[in-house]
Amino acid sequence: MAFSVLDSAPVVPVVVLDDVRDAVPLARALVAGGLPGIEVTLRTPAALDAIRAIADEVPGAVVGAGTVISPAGVADCVAAGARFLVSPGWTDSLVGAMRESGLPFLPGVSTTSEVVALLERGITAMKFFPAEAAGGTAYLKSLAGPLPQARFCPTGGITPASAPSYLALPNVGCVGGTWMLPADALAARDWDRVERLAREAAALPRPVRP
Repeated sequence: MAFSVLDSAPVVPVVVLDDVRDAVPLARALVAGGLPGIEVTLRTPAALDAIRAIADEVPGAVVGAGTVISPAGVADCVAAGARFLVSPGWTDSLVGAMRESGLPFLPGVSTTSEVVALLERGITAMKFFPAEAAGGTAYLKSLAGPLPQARFCPTGGITPASAPSYLALPNVGCVGGTWMLPADALAARDWDRVERLAREAAALPRPVRP
């Protein structure tokens, strides 16, 4: 069965890595905690090398690339070994490149018109970003009635306290978050703490979908 970002786990960790040496131990901690789908954002010079290292050295990880914003970026991520792609927004050229890659992908949306435009193109899996700033659970709940075929991974400002409210919605498959990656734990390379927080995130309740 093909990997599904929306169905892999309740939470997709959104990772920003400045040092490629941290990529493998961090990924191993997340996988051990039950979060195999790992989004490494293209926000730092180390990102592509980090994706490559995780893909090569952490067999249990399904590493993806986030903050993909150009067709050239898609090609770079595929070459590095990414297994899924996530963008904060989308254009026709970006969606075309992501489709041509053959990888699962989540184009980003924050308005009803963007959702409808993607549905028109046959795309039903999307990232809702920035989730809290763009209307949160109330906004997503309002989309479920007229646009039930759209499913989302909300990301942006979500916490352990708010995640269950998102996961209870019928049009949410998972959430993206960073709370299992606190800055002090990363600075101290406290991978045991990361694993513990990942385990708590993986245990969040998620309703069975019809």
